[in-house]
Amino acid sequence: MTMRMLASAGLVLSCLINSACAPVVVGGAAATTVSLAHDRRTAGSVVEDNAIKARVVSALNDDSELERNSHINVSVFNGWVLLSGETPTEAFRSRAGDIARKQEKVRRLYNELTIAAPSSMMTRSSDTWITTKVKSSLVGLDIEGFDPTRVKVVTENGTVFLLGLVYHAEANAAVAAAQKVSGVQRVVKLFEYLD
Repeated sequence: MTMRMLASAGLVLSCLINSACAPVVVGGAAATTVSLAHDRRTAGSVVEDNAIKARVVSALNDDSELERNSHINVSVFNGWVLLSGETPTEAFRSRAGDIARKQEKVRRLYNELTIAAPSSMMTRSSDTWITTKVKSSLVGLDIEGFDPTRVKVVTENGTVFLLGLVYHAEANAAVAAAQKVSGVQRVVKLFEYLD
């Protein structure tokens, strides 16, 4: 166990013992419970997705040459890993994919890294704004039983990636809504279908 892990465990333990921290712990648990109530993944899958992401990010960061020269975002949904961002060469792109693929519990890998210099902060800010607008557009979909929080939205240089456990009708409606958002250049479906 690393010193960082021990420190984190100590903080959680002291927080549980100290009643002043109780609202933080309870509030966090409540937020997670509400989130899980709407998620089609099991609680175990949500926890595992977070662990997979941590393993992939850590492994990519351990490759200092790759980390120094690339801008790589890692998204995970139900064991499916999406690598998005930019890296300067095909060799770096392949290397990042190989590193991610080797991590425990990765069910499928989508290596959507583009061969380019890392994007600017302006581009990344624009992508964040596009993601927000796409998420907002999903709120207005009139599909019985559809919850927009079930669709994970990732934007990279104007390309919107949609992930989630959805029915085909939900996927088609989500794609149509995303395509109408200004700034969206392309929509990529990475859904796992329930029907």
